[in-house]
Amino acid sequence: MSGLVNKMNQALGLELRAINMYGHYAAYVKGLYRLQLEPLFQREATESMVHAAAIRNAIVKHGGVCVTERDSNPIVHTDDYREMLQNALETEIKASEAYGELMLMLEDIADSELYDSVEQIYLTELRSVEEMRLLLN
Repeated sequence: MSGLVNKMNQALGLELRAINMYGHYAAYVKGLYRLQLEPLFQREATESMVHAAAIRNAIVKHGGVCVTERDSNPIVHTDDYREMLQNALETEIKASEAYGELMLMLEDIADSELYDSVEQIYLTELRSVEEMRLLLN
């Protein structure tokens, strides 16, 4: 199970990073864009907290130890809304890739409840990827 726990910890680290990044961007987005983007970034941070909780529970369920440090990719400080959205897009792509890989791993074990949870998170991440793409274009 160590490969599975490692992959779940990777996903958890990405969620912990996303919580910090989205909270930071929500605070720094300025001007007219703030009206739309501050609530979006706050929702994404909240969504990441929910995802992190689900993955933590799954790690514990499978006998693992949860990471407490976020993914090591730096969070770029900016007040440029387009750069924020580009960084958000890259973050969502990484998360969706991690959850896609995790789903493949879960096909090999008999935990349909976890598979369903991860599938829902994966689909949410894909929707976020598409939303960020649309905002950038």
